Amino acid sequence: MNKFSIVYFASAFSVLAGCAQPSAPAKSGVRPDAASAVAAIRAAGQQFDSSVEVHPLRDPAVDGLLQQAHQQEAEQQPAQALASVRKALTIAPNAPDLLQLQAELAIEAGDWKQATASAQKSYDLGPKVGGLCARNLETLARTRAATGDDAGAATARQQLVSCKVPAPNRF
Repeated sequence: MNKFSIVYFASAFSVLAGCAQPSAPAKSGVRPDAASAVAAIRAAGQQFDSSVEVHPLRDPAVDGLLQQAHQQEAEQQPAQALASVRKALTIAPNAPDLLQLQAELAIEAGDWKQATASAQKSYDLGPKVGGLCARNLETLARTRAATGDDAGAATARQQLVSCKVPAPNRF
């Protein structure tokens, strides 16, 4: 066996040994990966089907800034996307969907406290039903857990079921 083979097998073994280790459980106050947190928040909104959804009428200028923010986020520019959302919020300061997007972008930027504040304001002003409600509460659960507020995270998770409004029985 030559020197190259030994190095190759040693590195391959160390990689495989690392894969065999169980992952450490998440500890309270330890911030999770921002991208996976945002993906889980958005998935909660999409999978949380409700018979009631509330969508606001929107100023076309806000739509343009929102589209720009989504494009910037897709291009891995969360700071620029956050700036676009903040501009949109100057036009529509109490738009719950914009506040929620601001919360998600704040997570991507690593500002978990700002994310908590934006998600809470979005929830307070929002419809408290449907996908936006689920995204609000999932955000609050994740940001509170990441900042060490386990009781607040548990409360947000318990409230999540209230976002789903069943369709009325029609006989």
